[in-house]
Amino acid sequence: MKLLDALAAVSVLLISHAAFAWGPDGHMMINCLAVQNLPAAVPTFLRTDAACNTLAYYGLEPDRWRSTAEPELNAAQAPEHYIVLDLADLAGPLPHKRYDYIRALAAAQAKHPDLDLTPEHVGLQPYVTTEVYERLQSAFRDYRAALKSKQDLKPIEAEILFYAGWLGHYVGDGAQPMHTSLHMNGWVGPNPNGYITQHAFHWAYENDFVSAAINSSRDVAPLVSGSKAQAVQGDLFDSYIAYLRQSNTHIEKLYQLQKAGALSGKGTVESRAFTAQRLAAASIQLRDLIYTAWLRSALPLPK
Repeated sequence: MKLLDALAAVSVLLISHAAFAWGPDGHMMINCLAVQNLPAAVPTFLRTDAACNTLAYYGLEPDRWRSTAEPELNAAQAPEHYIVLDLADLAGPLPHKRYDYIRALAAAQAKHPDLDLTPEHVGLQPYVTTEVYERLQSAFRDYRAALKSKQDLKPIEAEILFYAGWLGHYVGDGAQPMHTSLHMNGWVGPNPNGYITQHAFHWAYENDFVSAAINSSRDVAPLVSGSKAQAVQGDLFDSYIAYLRQSNTHIEKLYQLQKAGALSGKGTVESRAFTAQRLAAASIQLRDLIYTAWLRSALPLPK
């Protein structure tokens, strides 16, 4: 079966099976380890135990917005947790701005009437991530101004902590391979290798397996502390898309591990290492984005 035929066959299944990315343990690990590994150049209030706890709490916030008690909020932001790159790439090179992307999807839809290329189906993950990043960068700029004029820093510090924690949720989502793929909750379409198709796989992996098998301090922390903080060079959106594409390369490995029984209970050495590396990749990316936002907040405004 050709790729477009496969996309058409499974397209209607995707949006109804979209799931959360990482359970509470995973998101809290990602955010707290990012804080603990920020370089000394970042303001001290962001590098404390209190900041670790605060970002861990806010790392779960976008999932709290997915309650059926707030249906409009849930519907509006659910697609921000993922992007199906197989479908998004039909729109051509991904535009940097959300509404340009939506228009590009509409143009692609006209060429592929058999597919569902609506933004709520294909996903908006890189757009919300870069938008929240820019909120953080803006807040850092205000922090610098308040520091210089000796204003009360507490309100701005609280804003920065919220934005950094919020950002961490989406960065964490991006490191979970299923949040970049058609195969977001069980394999769909042609399945010659006999991978799991049950729609419970997503949550069973990111919540149950992580909780049972992954230790933050032993498995993930050394991977994060062993990497040097680096500011993003060049275009931030393009850099983040590259991060998502790298995550997407791990999708079949994840299904191979499940098929081998390596994601049951405490798993295997290989499955624990794979998952720890995915969590660490998110934490490193978040740390570097916070660091980048701080450094870029010192630059003069573009004219």
